[in-house]
Amino acid sequence: MSAVTVWYDSACPLCRREIALMRRLDREGSISFVDLNSDTGCPIDRGAMLARFHASEDGQIVSGAAAFAAMWRQIPRLRWLGRAARNPRVLALLERTYIAFLRIRPRLQGLARRLEGERA
Repeated sequence: MSAVTVWYDSACPLCRREIALMRRLDREGSISFVDLNSDTGCPIDRGAMLARFHASEDGQIVSGAAAFAAMWRQIPRLRWLGRAARNPRVLALLERTYIAFLRIRPRLQGLARRLEGERA
């Protein structure tokens, strides 16, 4: 199996929730999760890494849907989706979906922050 590293923004409530879920699903511990707000540094521009989801699979940095697919291939329950994304048409569809998500992400982040504030 490939070595996968995932970078995430711990200041983002959506990212925190997603990474918490992925950690629970990654029972084998095959994914290295790196917080972009830690002192570990960024392999590329920090702003670019905050703007899109990034992962490294076997030393190659990928972003967007390709990064999600790399992560999914490490998780038994999601492996089928990660493998399906090796098909260029499937990956293109996932990338278009991811770009649509990026457009509404700021509103979703605001909603998640408000929900967190209500729980505090």
